[in-house]
Amino acid sequence: MVKSYHQRIVAALENFVNQRPHLEPGNYISSGWDDEGRKAYRSESRRITRDLHDARSLLQAVVGRDFTPAEWAEAFTAYGRRLSWDGTTLNYCVGQYWPTEYRVAVCAVLANLLRCDYRSTNGRDKWIGRYSIQRHFRRVFGRGLANRWF
Repeated sequence: MVKSYHQRIVAALENFVNQRPHLEPGNYISSGWDDEGRKAYRSESRRITRDLHDARSLLQAVVGRDFTPAEWAEAFTAYGRRLSWDGTTLNYCVGQYWPTEYRVAVCAVLANLLRCDYRSTNGRDKWIGRYSIQRHFRRVFGRGLANRWF
């Protein structure tokens, strides 16, 4: 069975987001007695895991639908266009530290896709208010995820 354009992107995003972050403890912990470094490492690790859960929730909302190549192109303008799709593979340009940002890039692209779709299906295109969008996505995803991405 041949996958559609949409299915190929979703599969690539799933593979990309499910990669291990390879967070390096040495970037946080300077010695065995560095409690602050250990605390910072655990905090960063929790945030990276939260980003994984957010990305999976957003992917789940996109899976059952079929977006056009033009809609995907618009979605990939999010996050400074650092995550891009060339038709076969995802490409990511690292900003500062890959483990902390690659899942954020996926969330930003998916949130942009869902936001644009919400605007266009409500007939007002880009003139629908930010608070209306956030209210809608709070109902769909819950307050935490909606506040982070919408």
